[in-house]
Amino acid sequence: MSFIASNIRHLRTLRSFSQEYFAEELQWTRAMVASFESGRTEPSVSRLVELSAYTKLPIDALIKADLRKSKEVSFIDIGNKRVLFPISVNEDNEEMIEIIPVEASAGYLNGYDDPEYIEALQKFNLPFLTVGTHRAFPIKGDSMLPVKPGSFIVGKFVEDVQYIKNGTTYIVLTKEDGLVYKRVFNSIETNRTLTLVSDNTAYAPYEVAIEKVLELWEFKCCINTQEFDKEELKISSISNMVAKLQTEIESLKK
Repeated sequence: MSFIASNIRHLRTLRSFSQEYFAEELQWTRAMVASFESGRTEPSVSRLVELSAYTKLPIDALIKADLRKSKEVSFIDIGNKRVLFPISVNEDNEEMIEIIPVEASAGYLNGYDDPEYIEALQKFNLPFLTVGTHRAFPIKGDSMLPVKPGSFIVGKFVEDVQYIKNGTTYIVLTKEDGLVYKRVFNSIETNRTLTLVSDNTAYAPYEVAIEKVLELWEFKCCINTQEFDKEELKISSISNMVAKLQTEIESLKK
């Protein structure tokens, strides 16, 4: 299904432009704009290219995404392009933090850029996270101890990979692995990859091609859903756990 007719109308009304003024901006005719918006005719490829260049939105988003479900703030600038990025706001136009539930985390790979999917997620607000776009992701497994399975990592969206801080933890969304939480090291300049490292040394580091990275979210806070046992908080317990892991790794190598 193509949303091009409603999207052209929506993009025009977002700017409070008349059809005549919008036509002048694009160097089209008013009749052409009216025809496209009514769905009587569809824009040619050359017209879509012109509209994409003017709005800085990819042609794919202009055709396939229902932009009426998005606000102007739902588009973020990445380089010289604007990309559809669903953002939830409250009645005061303040950004909310969407929660990716454990049972739906696998589906995030298919819905991360779908405004309807994001709109359906539960949301909350943390007053101390006032700058940037944030999202809460569930943690599975024990690769990033002491973060427990069932915890949530609240991450801030990274618009440009040049801002990656070596050794900092990120939620990484890739085509192959979906969502993972790892410590990230930037190897883009040398071989176009990111190195992902687990704090639990039982898991080996691995590299991901930067072209396969769909989203990066920098760690901002952790929400634990389980209380730590007294023994878990002792330095000696942590040291013993690390020593045990190292022993297991050595035995596996042999």
